[in-house]
Amino acid sequence: MVTSLFIFEVGALNACFFAKRGFQVEVYETREDIRSANVVRGRSINLALSHRGRQALKHVGMEEKIISKGIPMNARMIHALSGKQSPIPYGKKGQYILSVDRANLNKELLTEAETYPNTKLNFDHKLQDWSAETGLMTFARPDGSKTQVRADLIVGCDGAFSAVRKQFLRRSRFNYSQTYIPHGYMELTMPPKHGEFAMKPNYLHIWPRNTFMMIALPNLDKTFTCTLFMPFEEFEKITTGDEVIEFFQKYFPDAIPLIGADALKRDYFRLPAQAMVSVKCSPYHIGDKCVLMGDAAHAVVPFYGQGMNAGFEDCIVFDEIMNQFNEDFGAVLPEYTRVRVPDDHAIADLAMYNYVEMRAHVNSKWFIFRKHVDNLLHILMPKTIIPLYTMVTFTRTRYHVAVERWHWQDKVINRGLLAGAVGAVFGGSYLLVKNPPNINKLAVAAEKIWNKLAALNTP
Repeated sequence: MVTSLFIFEVGALNACFFAKRGFQVEVYETREDIRSANVVRGRSINLALSHRGRQALKHVGMEEKIISKGIPMNARMIHALSGKQSPIPYGKKGQYILSVDRANLNKELLTEAETYPNTKLNFDHKLQDWSAETGLMTFARPDGSKTQVRADLIVGCDGAFSAVRKQFLRRSRFNYSQTYIPHGYMELTMPPKHGEFAMKPNYLHIWPRNTFMMIALPNLDKTFTCTLFMPFEEFEKITTGDEVIEFFQKYFPDAIPLIGADALKRDYFRLPAQAMVSVKCSPYHIGDKCVLMGDAAHAVVPFYGQGMNAGFEDCIVFDEIMNQFNEDFGAVLPEYTRVRVPDDHAIADLAMYNYVEMRAHVNSKWFIFRKHVDNLLHILMPKTIIPLYTMVTFTRTRYHVAVERWHWQDKVINRGLLAGAVGAVFGGSYLLVKNPPNINKLAVAAEKIWNKLAALNTP
């Protein structure tokens, strides 16, 4: 029997993968069934579904069902402080990411997992302890009772604060680190305007303000989920409703009429800013008894939109290795660790980097210029030059390979631009030497320019 301990998304999808292979699958979840819950606990940051996640969903026949309830986002829409909006496409024409509602995705995956006759879902089961030697697990129930279950393989998909991973920490030669970034996030809602989206819906809207930013993703009900990312000390400086409005007037003035002043005053204090953590560990397995996937193995900050996609790709990578080693867990699990660890560490680092890009670099003219250069070179040499975002979001290029290639491309392109600039200077100098200008005419022109500048400075 394969037992999956899960925190929705990745665990439910994993159950489908194992069930499809014919394994007896038992799924255990700490919380109640969200499909019948009155209040759904947990994060609500919208999910950005891209190629890696779609490929995993496609493998279990779920892709079309999920994307039919997603909203395509073709580009970032940058909101300047002046109110000017500038789109930055994600890739070539026709390439987009999907804004997906987290709760709906979880419900759909649970329902799909339940369609397999060899899968059983168990809710309100909190893991207390488990044995790597015997596969025996002990669960606590809401009524105080305990349940014990024995499994041939335990798949820990139970999130960044994984109970399964605690057993790994007791063993030697297990590497583990977690990093809380100094920024938190807060969610606000932008309601529809006259029954329609208040902004253009097919964009991921970004208000970059260098040390912090706000983003907005569209929802099917015509609302936008706005997320403010900011250092905790900045959140804590704002203590009254009037200070909220003053802050938004200074940094996000165009958002106030769209969200609503009263709603801003109310929702800002509804919940405190939430923390974000990045987790790295290795190995991902213990013998042939247990393996970690999703956030339990590699929680990432949300700035590359790859947390869910990387977790879903875990499922398909594991499935591919299962084919390679004929479902021999003794060979599959160490190979999964060998293959997946460098990729997951790479996307964790990229997610950290992309926060700086989203809140600061997108304001830079050099960044915009380089984006245009990269895209042009990709069109001219599609197999040689591939933008990093394209590799990460629209292909299944291994994350660490994408990073290595990005560094190489960056070096080559920068050297090319430098050589071009030097060539232009020498070329211009050569033309000036061969065809010297009339100095008298230049002097007259310079004098006219000087006089105009002087006139501007005259009070």
